[in-house]
Amino acid sequence: MTPDDGADDGIPGGSVLDELRELGTPFVIVGGVATTLYMPQRLTQDLDILIVVADAARLHRELAALGATRTGDLSVGGSSWDLPDGLALDVLESTASWARAAVERPAHSAEGWPVIPLPYLVTMKLEAGRERDLRDVATMLAHADEAALEEVRAAVGRYAPDAAEDLESLRVIGQLERQEQERQDQGRDRPGGDRGGR
Repeated sequence: MTPDDGADDGIPGGSVLDELRELGTPFVIVGGVATTLYMPQRLTQDLDILIVVADAARLHRELAALGATRTGDLSVGGSSWDLPDGLALDVLESTASWARAAVERPAHSAEGWPVIPLPYLVTMKLEAGRERDLRDVATMLAHADEAALEEVRAAVGRYAPDAAEDLESLRVIGQLERQEQERQDQGRDRPGGDRGGR
């Protein structure tokens, strides 16, 4: 699955987001919005973007010029902002070795938004290691085609080699969960399916 497969970006917010497209600082969308482009949609009410830490001062000036207000710092490195239309924006500032490649060669959603490519999103979530992140990895891998899986394996092998074995385990878990979900969906679609078929 690629970002271009989706008809709806799932991007929250209003017209001020169009101004984000004009930012001079390279960025990619990450977080819940990015995951919805690689797996079934998950509701989210905020927007997370990733930049390289060296670009932070430039981005802060650009956001201020748009009328955004800085509201705090992120524990993972970065800052939180309120955009003029009320949307909450988290800016993650990365020093990871893969971050520059991710922001300079983004994938693009159906509406042209720069989205973190799947190999880097998986790497990022494996490095974070939170339960929700690992569940997301399993689900995204279950919806990825073989070409995308090979790209993910190559990125993880290069940037997070200690997680390579976990990657394969998560792929299997995701496939099993997807098969179970499809089985349940088919059962509901059959006459009397929600009554156990009798």
